[in-house]
Amino acid sequence: MTATAATGTIGRLLPVAACVAATAAFQIGAAIAKGLFPEVGAQGAAAMRLVLGSAMLLAWLRPWRDWPAKPAWIPLLGLGAASAGAILFFYLAIARLPLGMAIALQFLGPLAVAVLGSRRPVDVLWAALAGLGVWNLVGADLAADRLDPLGLAAALAAAACWAGYILFGRVAAQAFGRSTPALAATIAAVLVLPVGVQHAGSAMLAPHLLPLAALVALISVAIPFSLEIFALPRLPARTFAVLTSTEPAFGALFGFLVLHERMAAAQLLGVAAVIVAAAGSAWSSTRRGPAVATDAPPT
Repeated sequence: MTATAATGTIGRLLPVAACVAATAAFQIGAAIAKGLFPEVGAQGAAAMRLVLGSAMLLAWLRPWRDWPAKPAWIPLLGLGAASAGAILFFYLAIARLPLGMAIALQFLGPLAVAVLGSRRPVDVLWAALAGLGVWNLVGADLAADRLDPLGLAAALAAAACWAGYILFGRVAAQAFGRSTPALAATIAAVLVLPVGVQHAGSAMLAPHLLPLAALVALISVAIPFSLEIFALPRLPARTFAVLTSTEPAFGALFGFLVLHERMAAAQLLGVAAVIVAAAGSAWSSTRRGPAVATDAPPT
C-alpha cells in the first residue's frame, strides 16, 4: 500500500472511529453517573451533569458570537425542554433498570420518528423487529413481576423526549447552527436544576462529588460532542445514524464492565433486535447528505 493510499484509508476510518468513540462515551458517562446516585439521586446527578455540561459547551462554542437576527425561540425552547426530559428520565430509568435495557427502550423514540415519517413498507418490518426486541427485553420480567414499572415508564418517557429532541432540533439547528447544543443544554439545565435541588439540596455541592460530576459532564458532553463535530461533515447521514444505532450495545457492555449488570440471553437478543431495527430504519430512510447534530443522542 502506498503512502497516499494509506493516508486515504486513515482519512476514511477516522470519522467512523470518532463516531463510534462518541457513542461509547455517552454510555461510559451514564455508567459513571450512577456513582452519584447514592448521594444525590438520579435527579441530582442529572442536574449536575447538565449544569457542568452546559457550562463546558457555552465556554467552547460561545453562541452569543453568532446570534441569529430572528431567533427561532419556540423550537429552541422545545429542544431544551426535550433535552431536559430525555436526560432526567434516562437517569431515572437507569437507577431502576440495567443500562443496556434502558438505552434500548429509549431508542424507541428516534425509531418511531423514522418509521412514522416514512411511507416505505420496509419500515413496518423495522417496527415489528423493534417490537419483538422490546418484548425480549421486558416480556419475561414483566410477566414474572420482576420489572420495575417506574423504571420502564421512565425509559419510555425518555424515548418520547428523544423523539421531541429530534423534531425540535432539526428546526432549531437551522437557526442556531453549531450553537444549538450549547443553548439547548443551558435551557435544560435551568429546567432540571430546581428538580435536583428539591431532591438533593446542598448535597450537590459536596466537594468530593464535584470531580466525579465534572468527569461525567466531560465524558457525556465535551468529548462526544467534539468527536461528533469532527465526524458529522465527513460521514453520510445514514452512516452516522447507523453507527449511532449501536449505542444500546455499548450500554449493555459498559453496564456489565462498570456496573456489573448482567442481562439474560433473551434480553441481549432484544438489544440486538432494537439495534438492527434502528440501523435498518436509518439506512433505508436517510439519504446521503450532511447529518444533523441534533439527531445524536442527548444522553
